[in-house]
Formats: sequence, structure tokens, C-alpha cells
Amino acid sequence: MDSATLSARLDALVAANRPGIAVVAPLVGAASLVGGSLGYVPRWLAFNAVLLLCGTAMLRLPLVAAVLPELDRRALAALGALCGYTYLIEYVGVTTGWPYGAFSYGVELGPMVAGVPLALPLFFLPLVCNAYLLTVLLLGERAANPLLRLPATVAVVLLVDCVLDPGAVALGFWAYAEGGVYYGVPLSNFAGWVLSGSVAVVALDVAFDHRALRARLDACPFALDDLVSFVVLWGLVNLVYANWLPVLCTAALVAGLLTTDRFDLAFARGDGVDG
Repeated sequence: MDSATLSARLDALVAANRPGIAVVAPLVGAASLVGGSLGYVPRWLAFNAVLLLCGTAMLRLPLVAAVLPELDRRALAALGALCGYTYLIEYVGVTTGWPYGAFSYGVELGPMVAGVPLALPLFFLPLVCNAYLLTVLLLGERAANPLLRLPATVAVVLLVDCVLDPGAVALGFWAYAEGGVYYGVPLSNFAGWVLSGSVAVVALDVAFDHRALRARLDACPFALDDLVSFVVLWGLVNLVYANWLPVLCTAALVAGLLTTDRFDLAFARGDGVDG
């Protein structure tokens, strides 16, 4: 099967199952994780590593389908280097506490190597890529200016982490040794995310031609569905635990998604790729 056929089949699969992947699955995931944390669901089931990995991989399908046609040798090389950097900075963070602050995992996210989840890129890279896609779409023609495109993307990455980290701490995925003023998350974590997010954003900017990526976004209505599933899952988790500032950050991401004007009745029907 050639890459064009694979891309077309993946597009069709995702387009036909948009509501299930982007809304129903994260709703089930949020209920399971919260239930496991509060004792209503057995922890061995709610935090089962295999289920977590498979569920996360399923939620990533829209993003994978969206960027697959844009993956050339340059993109694959840049993404490969970024994966290596992701492991490196996480290892440094786990062993030294820099740059995020001293923390430890409370849930094994699949196989661990030297204290770092082997599947770490599956969790981290899509967050940055979603922020990049949303920024390119929202900026429109202004995205041509890297002095605007790159800092704006880093700002969205930071906004994403303002939603993710408090929810993950509330569920016990990880914990910071000395806690933190932001729902158990120290400010050093966000400084670390500015650093790691900036490197990742630059790497993505090298990997992809933002103009070709914008053209793909225009033709692919489900390109941001992975971000939809993110706000559904982590927005609900933060709401249950009354993490109100993260809930407001979630609302800001929702507002950005709605501004793209692609989540209407067509989304509810699971319409296919345009054109």
C-alpha cells in the first residue's frame, strides 16, 4: 500500500468516526480516570498502562491523519531528533529536577526506561503539534511571520500545560516533591515548559512548511480533533476537582477552536474530508 492510499484510508476512517474519537472516547476516559482516582473504579483498570496507551493512540488518530501527507524526509528527521530531545530533557528532569522542578511519576505510562516512559513522545509531541496547528489556523496570513508564529505557538503550548499539569497531578499521574502554588504545580514547571516547548516548536517549524500545512488544514476538517479530545478529557478532570483556573484555560482553548469555525453540525455527523 502506497502512502497516498494509506493516507486516504486513514482520512476516511477518522472522518467517519469523528464524534466517537473526539468526544465519546475522552468522555469515557475522563469518567474512568476520575472514577479510579476517587475509588469508584478499580485502579488496576482505570490506570492500566495498556489501556492508557491504546486510548491515547486512538485519540491521536486525527492528528496523525492530518499530518501524514506532509511527512517527508526532512519532517521525519526533525521529528526523530525531537523525540530524542524529549527523552533527554525528561531524563534530566526526573533525575535532577531541572528544568520543571523535582517530580516523580505516580502512574506508569507503559514501559519505563531510566524513569522515563518509553511512550513519552506519544504524550508530549502531539500537544505541541496541536498548539502549532491551532496557531497557524488562527493567525491566517499573519502566520507567515515567524516572529509572530513561533512565540504565539509557545504561548498556546503553555496554555495547554496550564490545563494538563493540574489535572494530571489531581489524578496522581505525577507529583512535585515540594508541591506548587498552581494546584500542586510549581512555577518552575511552566518555565521548563517554555524551554522545552520553544525547542519543540522550532523543531516543528523546521519539520513542516507552514504554508503547506495550512493548505492541509483547510482541506482536513478533523485536523484539530485531537485538541478537542484534550479539552474534553482534561477540562472535565479539572472541573471535577474544582481547578478553576485550569477550567478557564480550557475555556480559552475551546474559544480558539470555535474561532476556527469547523465544529458545527458537520462535526456531529462525522462528515468526511473536504474536496
